[in-house]
Amino acid sequence: MNRVLAADIGGTNLRLALIDHNGLFLDECRIEARLSRHDKATAEEAEAYILDTLQEAIAPFLAQNPVVDIGIGFPGFFRGHSGVLAGSPNLPLLQEFALAERLSQRLGIRVSVQNDALCAAIGEHRFGAGRGKNSLLHVTLGTGVGGGLILAGAPYTGEHGMAMEFGHLRVVDKHGRSCGCGNHGCLEAYASATAVSRRFAEISGIDTDARQVYEYACDGNKKAADILRDTGFYLGLAIAEAVKLLDIETVSISGGLSHAWHLIHPPLMAELNSNLIPPLRGKINVVHSLLDDNAGLLGAAAIASRS
Repeated sequence: MNRVLAADIGGTNLRLALIDHNGLFLDECRIEARLSRHDKATAEEAEAYILDTLQEAIAPFLAQNPVVDIGIGFPGFFRGHSGVLAGSPNLPLLQEFALAERLSQRLGIRVSVQNDALCAAIGEHRFGAGRGKNSLLHVTLGTGVGGGLILAGAPYTGEHGMAMEFGHLRVVDKHGRSCGCGNHGCLEAYASATAVSRRFAEISGIDTDARQVYEYACDGNKKAADILRDTGFYLGLAIAEAVKLLDIETVSISGGLSHAWHLIHPPLMAELNSNLIPPLRGKINVVHSLLDDNAGLLGAAAIASRS
């Protein structure tokens, strides 16, 4: 790829970068963009709000760094590689939204859009912990929990574009915690940054974010540490189910919550191995991302270069 723009859209912020064909960051910025917290009443209003917000964020950066392609990792279910957003649990009202086409009309450049976790998987496979691996399962731990799959060297989206919605694997029975997707007991309701802060508030009465919960844990707060260990437990349970279906040897994890690795990883591995079939026990590598928070941007750059 030549120089392209890449965007990684999170639940609370938007990151932009100018990236070259070697994966080198030439310029970057971070902008607060709370896309999920809008009060729009109709699909048309919600679509306009998303387009306006993205255009306002991207256009100035594009003016400083003129290119012809941008790749975007966006939270939601996409129809294969069409750039059509089928829906998003955390972005109300958006259904069958031709995001790539309509944003391209606004920006005047080619736009490629894909699920944010799949972009992270592509970036990790090309530049990080999955480099040289035939297949990779990548898990993102942020506002929600995402998953992306590289199968036999290629990104796998499934027949409807919704493969590896990892955060919506059920880890607790139907009486578990409610999830934004409308179901109960999903991994995202137990292992996301949102879930960690919510659970800590319930048992401590302190309303704070997941980063502060981690700091409390490091300072010896047992309740905070137990919640993060529980996060590892539920992740291990979900990864075991995915591995039994896919027989994937390497799993990588990125996102803000993964910074609590020393608390999350031991219970994750214990639960993973206790739930695997015997021939697979001890053979699955679960590793921290080598790209930190840049996997999604590098993957977005990769899909832009293919447009």
